[in-house]
Amino acid sequence: MIWSDLLMPGTPWLEKIIRPLLVYAALLVLLRLFGKRQLAQLNPYDLVVLLTISNTVQNAIIGSDNSVLGGLLSALTLLVFNWFVVRFLYRHHQIDEFIEGDSTLLVENGGVIQAALDKEVITLHELEAAAHKQGFESLKEVDKCILEPGGTLAMFGRKPTPDDLRQTEVLKQLAEIKALLAAGRQLSPAGTKIADQP
Repeated sequence: MIWSDLLMPGTPWLEKIIRPLLVYAALLVLLRLFGKRQLAQLNPYDLVVLLTISNTVQNAIIGSDNSVLGGLLSALTLLVFNWFVVRFLYRHHQIDEFIEGDSTLLVENGGVIQAALDKEVITLHELEAAAHKQGFESLKEVDKCILEPGGTLAMFGRKPTPDDLRQTEVLKQLAEIKALLAAGRQLSPAGTKIADQP
């Protein structure tokens, strides 16, 4: 009795295969409709939603079946189907781009694009927190920030302008001159005046 409950699925085999495929397809469509933010998990609310989605669709995947074999068959179905989908999309870039969508430019030349933040429902505070995680002290250091279709925030640092490089070089030379002057003062005896050369 125990072994039959553990191993014999309570629903037909075909249903055990079709259910996960339907949920897989539905979740892909829903995540695409609700935007890249859900994938980026920028705040605790989004993370809670993603974690509870798995529990919400559990019954849709397994139905009334609680057998071990039935659960393993559903998991195997998802893994095999995902394997085929990933390889199919790898060979068909246009379909992949259509499903995943386009990337969104959030910061350009150090300036935040507010319309893009509004479209993706990302607050300035969340963007700054993401910049800090990637090693930037502020968004002024970010030349470009792109929200990728998969939900990843890609940030690129600002490159110094020729004026910035020139200023850095001048400050470096001034520091060297200051060090040389300080070293020259230490070599001359205290209270003596160096005579002018004729």
